[in-house]
Amino acid sequence: MSTTHFGFKSVDESEKASHVRGVFDSVAPKYDLMNDLMSAGLHRAWKAYTVLVANLKEGDKALDIAGGTGDLAMAFSKKVGKSGQVVHTDINQAMLSTGRNRLLDAGIVLPTLVCDAEKLPFPDNYFNVVSVAFGLRNMTHKDVALAEMQRVLKPGGKLLVLEFSKVAPPLEKVYDWYSFKVLPRLGKLIAGDDASYRYLAESIRMHPGQKELKTLMHKVGFGHVDYHNLTGGIAALHVGIKC
Repeated sequence: MSTTHFGFKSVDESEKASHVRGVFDSVAPKYDLMNDLMSAGLHRAWKAYTVLVANLKEGDKALDIAGGTGDLAMAFSKKVGKSGQVVHTDINQAMLSTGRNRLLDAGIVLPTLVCDAEKLPFPDNYFNVVSVAFGLRNMTHKDVALAEMQRVLKPGGKLLVLEFSKVAPPLEKVYDWYSFKVLPRLGKLIAGDDASYRYLAESIRMHPGQKELKTLMHKVGFGHVDYHNLTGGIAALHVGIKC
């Protein structure tokens, strides 16, 4: 069997999805609170910037992959209006349920479904925008998932990949200290789970850096790809345009 990484560990490819599912089953109830604490609220600014770059118009169609608790789906729905469509998806039922309930509490009803990004159940050339925020690094075959995202986009459509990335060199030491010393303790204190947040820190280190991800997006068929470093490269927004 082929192996892949789960954080710093090697696991069979067929097992990675179940390991990732276990992480998010555990963190789902405290996911939004932990995001605010571990990023000092910066994730909200990063997502707001992503919505700005998406530049959705009334009547557009958008797909939010690994949509989790629904931050981007909620923001997108306000842009596309009643004549548009936003589909909220995640491979993890616990995260999706949390997000769906949050959307309903806000009076927003969207198509919500469990789906695997490597096998998207949507037609070719359908969406104006596809987004994936902090989810790509957890996917087993990133190239397959990106190719699927490219397939379902309309020509001229836009893929937005918001993900933790490689920090600027001056920040590396303090970022490593925070990631491996502070973050797991915060996870233990707030969510009762240090292992999942240790995996988070490890998965970030195993994810392709900015230039590598840009190259990968070109390889799967995106004509124009650019990226924007956010907060010293702690996160990066990659933007791919389908020809």
